[in-house]
Amino acid sequence: MIKTKTIMSGSYNFLAFDCGATSGRAVLATFQGNDFSMKEVYRFPSGIIELGGKYYWDILAIYNHFVTCLGQLGKDGVKIDSIGIDTWGVDFGFVAADGSLLGNPRAYRDPYTDGIPEEVFRSIPREKLYGATGIQIMNFNSIFQLYAQTKEEFAPLKYAKNILFVPDLLSYMLTGKQVCEYTIASTSGMMDQDAGQFNQALLESLGIRADVLLPITQPGSVVGTLRPSIAAACGIGEVPVIAVAGHDTASAIAAVPAENENFAYLSSGTWSLLGIESPSPIINEESARLNFTNEGGIDGTTRFLKNITGMWILEQCRKIWTAEGKQYGYAQLEAMAIEEAAFPSTINPDDPRFAAPANMIEAINGYLKESGQIIPASDAQYVSLIYHSLTKRYKEVVANLASLASFPIEKLHIIGGGSANNTLNQWTADELGIPVVAGPMEATAIGNVMLQARAAGLVKDRWEMRSLVAKAFSVKTFFPAR
Repeated sequence: MIKTKTIMSGSYNFLAFDCGATSGRAVLATFQGNDFSMKEVYRFPSGIIELGGKYYWDILAIYNHFVTCLGQLGKDGVKIDSIGIDTWGVDFGFVAADGSLLGNPRAYRDPYTDGIPEEVFRSIPREKLYGATGIQIMNFNSIFQLYAQTKEEFAPLKYAKNILFVPDLLSYMLTGKQVCEYTIASTSGMMDQDAGQFNQALLESLGIRADVLLPITQPGSVVGTLRPSIAAACGIGEVPVIAVAGHDTASAIAAVPAENENFAYLSSGTWSLLGIESPSPIINEESARLNFTNEGGIDGTTRFLKNITGMWILEQCRKIWTAEGKQYGYAQLEAMAIEEAAFPSTINPDDPRFAAPANMIEAINGYLKESGQIIPASDAQYVSLIYHSLTKRYKEVVANLASLASFPIEKLHIIGGGSANNTLNQWTADELGIPVVAGPMEATAIGNVMLQARAAGLVKDRWEMRSLVAKAFSVKTFFPAR
């Protein structure tokens, strides 16, 4: 349990469902007078299922975990004032005219979008698509998924009345009400940056149904209350469900304990999402050349960032080592990196070969062989290589951000699970030459909860939220060694 002091009054309980690509959890935040406490109350898996050559999210299993968690809280007599849901981006499910769920959402790691961007560019030039949406070109963007599904005549799309992005789909399953929240919609590659709504003409020119898209609503809106059947079965009452910043990174950035705008952030986990909080979208030839993305933030801001392949590379190596009978914990991996800190070889984490290789170590070796570098002779050298490769990539991206930002970048705030990696944090500070502030690790759940608190009228804007986070959670600052 994390326990802190705030300036709030009254008693409130906010429940955050924070769903990641491999696992999810429920975090209960309690505001009682001047005391603020958070604790994890439930954890569950959320993996990808392969069926018939297609890859899906088991959305019914995730929903069932939500209901189980609510039932446990109801049994314990916990009063909940609201619920918020955040998940990964781009993926979506389909709802029929009668309200039925049309199958499970396709997963962004499904290779069915391989080659699709190039097909789309034959109808809409790359620069025109980026100019309209401001979204980094990645083959799993929602627009490319919908194009691929249209091309393969995917039955759920054919019979759908609406599509709902994953957090909105889960909210619908809990409440029976459908919304399309801004931060999650902004990851799709279909939203017009000027209008803040979907670009229907763009979709229609690609033969994609635009009528399945709902109007976009801002974070902090009330979706609805729990379905009466769920409320009764769980003994928890018809609790409001809030459309928080549904994209997990947007919720996480809302919890960055920054003092002013002169910072970059790194949400460090499976993906490394490195960016700045911009007052407006940054869409120009240079941002297009560098393939930066403009995603929705809170309070009308833009999350101008780069998606970097992060700890995914190390986790895939760990799977191989585990299969060989070598169980490395995170502390041990850090020690291994330090042991081989001088190992010189590096990779580009964003090389496409590292997205979903059959064997990550073989993929690394192939890259090093092609680039004429030394192939690691030990597991520790692989860990060092991955750490240094990430910090080198972070330095490149921060330099690009600095050239495009309207303000100086004085600090890097690292949040998420990677913020606990002291070695990587120090190496990042050394590489960038600016202070690195690590924490809070639970930023996504904190941001989710803070947006519920704002919906309840307890805080007014992101700076008040960040001030509370800074007082509430301890962080660690790493200064450059050079």
